[in-house]
Amino acid sequence: MRLYKTKNCVVIEADEKFYLLKDEDWDSFVNDDNLFDKMLKNIQSGKLLDRGKDILNNIEAPIHSQEIWASGVTYMRSKIGRQEESKNAGGGDFYGKVYEAERPELFFKATHHRVANPGGKVRIRKDSTWNVPEPELTLMITSSGKIVGYTIGNDMSSRSIEGENPLYLPQAKTYDGCAAVGPCIYVTKEPLSPDTVIDLEIKRSGETVFQGDVELNQLKRKPEELVSFLYRECSFPNGSLLMTGTGIVPSSDFSLQSGDEIIITIGLIGTLINTVK
Repeated sequence: MRLYKTKNCVVIEADEKFYLLKDEDWDSFVNDDNLFDKMLKNIQSGKLLDRGKDILNNIEAPIHSQEIWASGVTYMRSKIGRQEESKNAGGGDFYGKVYEAERPELFFKATHHRVANPGGKVRIRKDSTWNVPEPELTLMITSSGKIVGYTIGNDMSSRSIEGENPLYLPQAKTYDGCAAVGPCIYVTKEPLSPDTVIDLEIKRSGETVFQGDVELNQLKRKPEELVSFLYRECSFPNGSLLMTGTGIVPSSDFSLQSGDEIIITIGLIGTLINTVK
């Protein structure tokens, strides 16, 4: 089942039918360890929409009071890319070490007001010369630390700033329009298959200028491991979203431009499309 957020409403999609739940509080609805069963129950009381797919034209990012955190260097390709971008600053060894270390790299990404809606505009920093999207499987986690669903995340990154010095990571990662999530929360009782593919396509003036994909089985750390470290000393009263890292890294001769269209698809979750402002 898929869970969508609209203004003052929650929408459930099940078996290609859409059910509207009016006046539902997003935070309390999603922060439920039994979210799958809760959604099944609410289908019985929800309003079946005759033209349910029309709701997809007005969806918002599936986040309200949740914080978005992110994981770094969880794929080999990311490790190599980070080492390449920071080698002149002497930071290359750090990324190799964190890839092999017991403790993962975790960092704060964004709150709701810095997140673009599906179909909305993400941004590249004006003081950065090298910018890329990072397509990531993103976990929906309750306040107790249980993974109850999955969405798509775009972790916009300023590689020139991070490459200048690894300590500049917060500036490279966190700014207005630095992320997009959506289009929904895919809620299932079973983990996603390791063969699930993340696909990225970037279009410029209607032409594809970059395309790449990676399977989840290339993820070095299990999602549960990442969550366990995130929740060690942090509490999340309304739950959280955790981006699990990227395995798709464009080469050093590619950088996003204003007007580029970023298209990220993950199997059962759907497709997240955003334009660079």
